[in-house]
Amino acid sequence: MKKTRISFDIKLDENKVPEKISWSAPDGGVSNETSKAVFLSVWNHKSQETLKIDLWTKDMPLDQMNVFFHQTLVSMSETFFKATQNEKMTNSFKQFCEYFAENLKLQSPPGQSSE
Repeated sequence: MKKTRISFDIKLDENKVPEKISWSAPDGGVSNETSKAVFLSVWNHKSQETLKIDLWTKDMPLDQMNVFFHQTLVSMSETFFKATQNEKMTNSFKQFCEYFAENLKLQSPPGQSSE
């Protein structure tokens, strides 16, 4: 059996607010890559609850946070469909993602739609 590791290093200020986030995933070719935000969810099957770590640096721009949330929601809708094959709820989720993008007036990167 092979093991792998993904790690995060968080530099905090005196008030324990993240100043710098970096992460590494050696098997994926990532080494000490900087980031402005990370959302991590872990399912605890024993207590039947999601454990979360949501961090962002104090210099994360609001416009980038909006895009980060939108892309995270879109990714979650895709993952939900892969895991459940539930088209009805996936379509509802995607409609919300479109609503979210429209209301925040998010621009799609070239070659991508806003959903």
